[in-house]
Amino acid sequence: MSAAVVDWGLLPYGEALVRMREVRRERAAQRIPDTLILVRHPPVITVGVQGTGGEALPPGLPVFSVERGGRATYHEPGQWVGYPVVDLSPRGRDVRHFVHDLEEMVVRAVAPLGVRAGRRPGERGVWVAGTRKLASVGIAVEGWVTFHGFALNVDVDLEVFRSFRPCGLDGDVMTSMSRELGRKVALEELHAPLLDAWEGVFGGPVRYAPLVPPALQGSS
Repeated sequence: MSAAVVDWGLLPYGEALVRMREVRRERAAQRIPDTLILVRHPPVITVGVQGTGGEALPPGLPVFSVERGGRATYHEPGQWVGYPVVDLSPRGRDVRHFVHDLEEMVVRAVAPLGVRAGRRPGERGVWVAGTRKLASVGIAVEGWVTFHGFALNVDVDLEVFRSFRPCGLDGDVMTSMSRELGRKVALEELHAPLLDAWEGVFGGPVRYAPLVPPALQGSS
């Protein structure tokens, strides 16, 4: 599956959410190809459709309730966040398999840096030794086109996770690339491995595209 790749840099979550939803609409209308959006967000909490609404969340951070699967999680600039906007119709409309492949992509991306990761039975995301959660995964699907995606902890403040229950779990289970490797890991170290892993799992080349949804063209 070939895909365009766009890197939105550091972008407030609310703005990224508007753009991502528009990219999904453009993909559903067959006006753009499958697209992998890479982005970083200023500190923010997002709550998925399994969120209870009564969860204790870290004070002082903006909170967005969104349509992805899962519960509450935390984003900050030390993560690579990936939003694959993919038409599942040519892939048999198999949502479960797509999520599995998305997890596998992250597993493969971190391997070249020396982190052996995998899955944990009964839980979503990417784990180290089955006990430490390195990446969260939660997607939404409308018109058989995916959006939302994964958040890979590269060099993050793990104390924030300990102040609530990320994904309904004890915050102590969260880890990062820096913690696992015992050194500060730069985001740039994961950029090429993520793209290589996308090609390896989903097939087909990726290409950079200055993709701006038509509905957003001309806006600032």
